[in-house]
Amino acid sequence: MSIVTSLRSAQFVRVAETARASVSFVLDGVEAEALAGDTLLTAILTQQRRVRRSEFSGEPRAGFCQIGACQDCWVRSEDGTRLRACSTPLREGMRVLTQPDSRSDSQFVTENEVKEGDAQ
Repeated sequence: MSIVTSLRSAQFVRVAETARASVSFVLDGVEAEALAGDTLLTAILTQQRRVRRSEFSGEPRAGFCQIGACQDCWVRSEDGTRLRACSTPLREGMRVLTQPDSRSDSQFVTENEVKEGDAQ
């Protein structure tokens, strides 16, 4: 599998540090490769033009601040765990979903707030 992606399909084009080791992961059910040390955001955007689609408008989102402050780059692992793509390091074998599931993010936050409140 090559880490080279069509320029038309990728938002990010890697121009440096191309000699790092490859890391395999699964993106929306499709095997992909990125480089050791990449964040999920970098790994995803070297494969496609968006990180996710907005749960409000359905429009493509590619992250905004790139530093973990804006909440624009949330994706999920296949087990449903929410991951902030800009600050989560890519790991070998990760299985990442960029499509929203049947539960909205607002439902997820509300449920977690209730669970955290119960634990206190």
